Amino acid sequence: MDGDPAVESQLDSFSLTFPLPYRVAFIIILAVWGWGVNLHYLYLLNIDVPSLIRYPGRSSPTHAPHHLSTYRLATVLSISFALSITAFWILSHRDPELVIYYDWLPMSYLVVLAALFVIPFRSLSLSHSGRGRLLATLRRVSVGGLAEAHNGKFGDILLADVLTSYSKILADLFVCACMFFSRGGSATERPDRDCGGSVVVPLIMAVPFLIRFRQCCIEYVRVRRAPFKESAGWGGQHLANAAKYASSFPVLLFSALLRAAESSSSSSAGAGADKSPATAAHSPGLYRAWLLAVAVNSLYSFYWDVAKDWDLTLFSARERNSSEHPFGLRSPLYIQPAPLVYYAVIALDLVLRCTWVIKLSPRLDHVSGFESSIFLLQALEVVRRWIWIFFRVETEWVRNTNTGLGVEDILMGDYSPKYEDAED
Repeated sequence: MDGDPAVESQLDSFSLTFPLPYRVAFIIILAVWGWGVNLHYLYLLNIDVPSLIRYPGRSSPTHAPHHLSTYRLATVLSISFALSITAFWILSHRDPELVIYYDWLPMSYLVVLAALFVIPFRSLSLSHSGRGRLLATLRRVSVGGLAEAHNGKFGDILLADVLTSYSKILADLFVCACMFFSRGGSATERPDRDCGGSVVVPLIMAVPFLIRFRQCCIEYVRVRRAPFKESAGWGGQHLANAAKYASSFPVLLFSALLRAAESSSSSSAGAGADKSPATAAHSPGLYRAWLLAVAVNSLYSFYWDVAKDWDLTLFSARERNSSEHPFGLRSPLYIQPAPLVYYAVIALDLVLRCTWVIKLSPRLDHVSGFESSIFLLQALEVVRRWIWIFFRVETEWVRNTNTGLGVEDILMGDYSPKYEDAED
């Protein structure tokens, strides 16, 4: 049974079968499959995703569509993953000592996974030009850079937003490496998310949000420098978007402080001490600050998804009941079956944005500390982002085809060209 990390230091059943390095690799591969499905379905809707993100087009109509190349890459990654984890199971037999001893096998696979993304195996995955564009985008985005509109700004925004959903995966990747290279440590032991110091993991989780925060600030500066302020606006939408990403920083800070306070409390009270935030009577002010921060961040992000990223009118009293579109939505709606799927996705987005509410229940809070539960929540966040991409790309397509302009990342008010930022 998956043991409670508050009282058990040995490997739990889930980690014996599915060690942390393999979980990180699995979720990365899941995202590749998801992107392939995004491209495939939007291709069937005649939405040209490569043109929106300024990705290199096919030089010949006989070349396979982009989604088939993505599926090919995902298949190679999946086969290599299956071979590696099967070998690990055969060698370890779920024996705790052997699981820890053979930690080099899953860590080696992470190196192979990185190589399959970086090394240009043309017959297996991406073309040389496409891979070069991907790596160049990653380099630019990794420091919070943002291309001009005609050089693929929307692709930069999309990739950076995806990275925010991978903040915990990036942190776990660091944890794997830290435990692997620690003296006497192993990457397949129970994850030590304080490895390297209690502040390192929260800082790594903050990096993707800092990237998007910087991108929004770059956009604000561009708007302020635009020669025609009356058409470009004053850039308030980018400041509001930056505030959304900045709202994640208090969540990470208070979460880290709570974890430190709980660790200190349990150390003084004994191994069986309850570390639940909901029952952390020793730091009620800190817990309330965390609760306020996470509620603001989740609800603000949900509002932004619906009203700004997807241009739906659910939160616009003036347009919500318009006869030109279904209640709370917009027109046109490409994704089918409309409008039911849009209402379902709005509800699902709210639920997945607020998974933290399980910590408010004394009966469910301890479950969130299980490694299996942490993995499930990470996978659900990737699924939420995968669904989000369908509607975000559809919205960008509607903005471009309806106005003939390269519309900016976010609109603050009602949809009207005079409120949009000008693009080259």
